[in-house]
Formats: sequence, C-alpha cells, structure tokens
Amino acid sequence: MFSGSSCGQEYSEDNMLFWLACEDLKQEIDKNDIEEKARSIYEDYISILSPKEVSLDARVREMINRKRQNPTPHVFEDAQLQIYTLMHRDSYPRFLSSSIYRSLVQGGSRTSSES
Repeated sequence: MFSGSSCGQEYSEDNMLFWLACEDLKQEIDKNDIEEKARSIYEDYISILSPKEVSLDARVREMINRKRQNPTPHVFEDAQLQIYTLMHRDSYPRFLSSSIYRSLVQGGSRTSSES
C-alpha cells in the first residue's frame, strides 16, 4: 500500500492512467463507443477543469480540440506520445531512485541481472 504520496507521484499516476485509457480507446471499433471513450478521456485528462489534467503543449491541445468533433481511436496519439516521453524522462528515473523501488529490489531476487 503506497498511501504516502511523494512530490509528483500523483501526476505520474494520472499520466499512466491517461496512457492506458488511450490504449483502451485504440481497441474500439464501434463509433458510439469511440465517441464516448474519447469524451471521457478528454474530460478526465485533457480538460483544464479536470483535477487529473495531464501536461500537454499548446500544439497537441489544439490538435485534439480540432479532432474532438469527429474522434477516431487514435485521436489522442500525439498526446499519448508526449506523455510517454515525459514518463520516460521524468517519472521512470524518479521511480528508480525512490525508496519504494530500492526496497523492492532489496527484497526481490538477487540472481536477476540488472540492466
């Protein structure tokens, strides 16, 4: 149980949930389901009114706003890539230096090779 929140941890979680929601949207084929999931993702992660808003640049936001009226399963692809890059450069290195990760590594198998 990770109830103790460190700085930025909640943003990392929102980024990951956004990325997973985009992956789920990509699997949809029904137009109504695509529209519903795209609307939900927008409201949960893109809208500036959302407490779970992910950090995207103005270009990506503008692109999403243009495509929102007729969404496809890939409407958030650029946003997803931007969030993936952010997690790769920021969240993942912070996780590797966290006490949670260190305790998992120390408690885990010592025979596995490190990368």
